[in-house]
Amino acid sequence: MAQTHFKGQPVAISGNLPALEAQAPDFVLTRNDLSEVTLADYAGQRLILNIVPSLDTPVCLTSLRRFNETAAKLENTRVLTISLDLPFAQARSCAAEGIDKVETLSAFRSAAFGEAYGVRIESGALKGLLARAVVVLDGAHRVRYTQLVPEIAQEPDYDRALSAASD
Repeated sequence: MAQTHFKGQPVAISGNLPALEAQAPDFVLTRNDLSEVTLADYAGQRLILNIVPSLDTPVCLTSLRRFNETAAKLENTRVLTISLDLPFAQARSCAAEGIDKVETLSAFRSAAFGEAYGVRIESGALKGLLARAVVVLDGAHRVRYTQLVPEIAQEPDYDRALSAASD
């Protein structure tokens, strides 16, 4: 079981991020129009999974904006920001922030996502939400980079994630 921190306090996480070089676990997530999407729907594309607790927080919005700025520059790569926020709230956040290059997906119907990717928060004030993490997948959906951010209130290492996505 992994651990991160929230405002300096230890926070237990449901498991561990997928192992490097492993095949990424499949998922079923919900788009803003309430349709479902699976990992197979992105066949052949590299993916940056920007996993966040909630787009209603400043750090989560910052990571959404930052990945949106760089997503258009990446070839054959999609950036997916995943949270437990309802799709309606995700759509409002994207509209308010001018987000048009990152796809937001909700795990509100799928507890299996947090378990499969080892990011469900099991203790502390944010219990039940997803921990801040980044998982980069190549075109065959093998794991090329992972980061469980050590302090939930901090941003991920964008440079390392983007570098892994362009290798």
